Amino acid sequence: MSPSAHISISDAYDGGNIKFLKMSIEDDGSTKISLEIKPDIYTELEKISHMQYFSFRSTLSGITDGKPQTVKYVIENASKVSYPVAWQGSTVCYSKALEGESDSWKRKMDTRYVNGELTWTHTHASNGSVYFGYFPPFSYSRHLSLVAKCAATSGADVQSLGKSLDGREIDCVSLGKGNTVCWIIHRQHPGESMAEFYAEGLLTRLLGLDSDGNVDDIVRDLLLKYTFYIVPNMCPDGSVRGHLRTNACGANLNREWCTKGDYEAPTLKRSPEVFGVLNKMDETGVDMFLDIHGDEELPFNFISGAEKVPTWGTRLESLHGAFVAEYSRINPDMQQNIGYPPPETEKDALNYLNVATNQVATRFNCLALTLEMPFKDCSSNPDPEFGWSQDACRRLGASVLGPLAYIHPHLRAETLSFPPEDAYVCPTDNFVDHEDFKPMKRMYSDHYSILQQQQ
Repeated sequence: MSPSAHISISDAYDGGNIKFLKMSIEDDGSTKISLEIKPDIYTELEKISHMQYFSFRSTLSGITDGKPQTVKYVIENASKVSYPVAWQGSTVCYSKALEGESDSWKRKMDTRYVNGELTWTHTHASNGSVYFGYFPPFSYSRHLSLVAKCAATSGADVQSLGKSLDGREIDCVSLGKGNTVCWIIHRQHPGESMAEFYAEGLLTRLLGLDSDGNVDDIVRDLLLKYTFYIVPNMCPDGSVRGHLRTNACGANLNREWCTKGDYEAPTLKRSPEVFGVLNKMDETGVDMFLDIHGDEELPFNFISGAEKVPTWGTRLESLHGAFVAEYSRINPDMQQNIGYPPPETEKDALNYLNVATNQVATRFNCLALTLEMPFKDCSSNPDPEFGWSQDACRRLGASVLGPLAYIHPHLRAETLSFPPEDAYVCPTDNFVDHEDFKPMKRMYSDHYSILQQQQ
């Protein structure tokens, strides 16, 4: 690198997460930046400080000769993250702009996970900043802007269901006049920012945020059939702090939906986000529930259900199958076959009623589903340059209204009759997308339990 050039690394913005270790010059004269991911606050239930999400700004200055400068970035503690196997096949995101209306984030195709380190290179063409991240961030200011747009739209009501530990509102957008109650929550795990891009796409279509309030015929029909309660961000504190899976005190919100053993949940002290939402659900009832997430390991969009919980049977299995089948027909980014394998026994499912989908399905005897999007590119509909992108998330969110329309007449029907192509498909994670890749995560296994099994 030019002797006058200087690189500064910063994570001092909403969702930033990185620790700068050092800059060094390699034997070949190239510049190397050594980094570490910062861990979440310790999670009492899972006995771990989660980490995997990262986002930072690299600013190059002092270039006077006009020559591009190639820099190698190395995350040295990549082997110590929550899901190290997920690095195989992952590509780092980068952009000159932190946020914008259109997708500016692309993928570093030379990303490699070798000898416990995640590495990539970037050629800086000139002085200025470039942002790098595990996935494009969705800032708290963008969240507030989205909520404000919803509040200013006719037919929508924005209310707070409580406050987070850091004092942020748990915003809920409600709309519709129907008797069927549909709850859709997003981003229980704050590092899964794709979930809030999904919410942005969903709310934009429902409220016509990009068309002066004009909506399509499907939306008009659904707003007469459903009353929607939509929470765009369940974990605003973790989102701002740059956490992967936890809130301000280290609680994994998707393990806070009921008491487990002597671990009381939800509580105002540890998980006010879930406490407030669950109280409102008890008030409104729930006929349909979606929990929107991102998955580090599997390069697919998929649906995980409430298999084997006490209310699971032919009815919920049929509804699950029909919903996923219709979603797959409407949007080619969704598929049915690859996903989390369901629990093997009813006892296994009972052990995880603290997971949102399981708790809601049991509590309200309703169709409850978890939707997962990839951090990686989507193998069923790949786009190597952009990977699974912000725009793709928004499209998937907007298109969920199709399966919601399809399933509506059947949600509380006494008898169900679906065509054969709507049959439930039991998902599997048995696939190969990269050498040495073998998924380690399961929906109904806490991270600590997985590590114990592997030792």
